[in-house]
Amino acid sequence: QVQLVPSGGGLVQTGGSLRLSCAASGRTFSSYAMGWFRQAPGKEREFVAAIRWSDGVTSYANSVKGRFTISRDNAKNTVYLQMNKLKPEDTAVYYCAVREGNPTIVAGLYPYWGQGTQVTVSS
Repeated sequence: QVQLVPSGGGLVQTGGSLRLSCAASGRTFSSYAMGWFRQAPGKEREFVAAIRWSDGVTSYANSVKGRFTISRDNAKNTVYLQMNKLKPEDTAVYYCAVREGNPTIVAGLYPYWGQGTQVTVSS
């Protein structure tokens, strides 16, 4: 059974940084992709970033490109989302998700999800 355990959310001021982690277990993830999504109050869940586990190929939403970096540690089966230059509009619950195959920005194509972690950026 796939299990995803996120950590690292919190409260930070505008311009600050946070690093989210998502520890995965239950499978060999070499053929999987992991994505980070977020959902702000009253808004739909949106794609943030994704990484292909096998070769580390990444993709980002335009809104976070240049500020956020997704990476993985194969030995720890963990994916990280380093978030720099945070803005109030980054405030949301952040979710990690995995799927077999290539990364995609479509949340509905990820069958496995972790619990959300709150990120709040104060102005």
